[in-house]
Amino acid sequence: MEESRQIAALPLAFGKAGGIKVLLVTSRDTGRWVVPKGWPMDGKKPWAAAKIEALEEAGAIGSIRDEPLGSYGYVKLLGDGTGMSCRVDVYPMLVSKLKKRWKERGQRKRRWVSAGKAAEMVHEPELQEIFRLLAAAKRVPKAKGSGWMPGGGSYVPTTVMRG
Repeated sequence: MEESRQIAALPLAFGKAGGIKVLLVTSRDTGRWVVPKGWPMDGKKPWAAAKIEALEEAGAIGSIRDEPLGSYGYVKLLGDGTGMSCRVDVYPMLVSKLKKRWKERGQRKRRWVSAGKAAEMVHEPELQEIFRLLAAAKRVPKAKGSGWMPGGGSYVPTTVMRG
């Protein structure tokens, strides 16, 4: 089975105690907890498309990194009952604002959780591993080693984490 590529945003915030918080959303079809994801968009860089998905699916606004943190695989169930193998590149996004009204608010729920809790809530093993690595880190690691903390390491205001 050939793998199709998708992109995802990983909306993040840094808690008061320095722990990393993750914004999860429910999927429209199953109600499972996932990260905002979708298909690449014509004329858009992958990270720019991921940022659009975060806005549409979670109402999240912020700065996104142009290098994926990692990737995970899953099987997307299609309307005819068949499965499509997908590989999702995950782009970390530091959230600066959550909109009260967003495009898919009537179709999804969103929740801020610790990275460790997120690992327990999602079903994809490779995504669970990304969350476990984040739970152990004080910085968002780059794929090649060093950390990423936009804004000189300042924390996102706790008001962003409501909703």
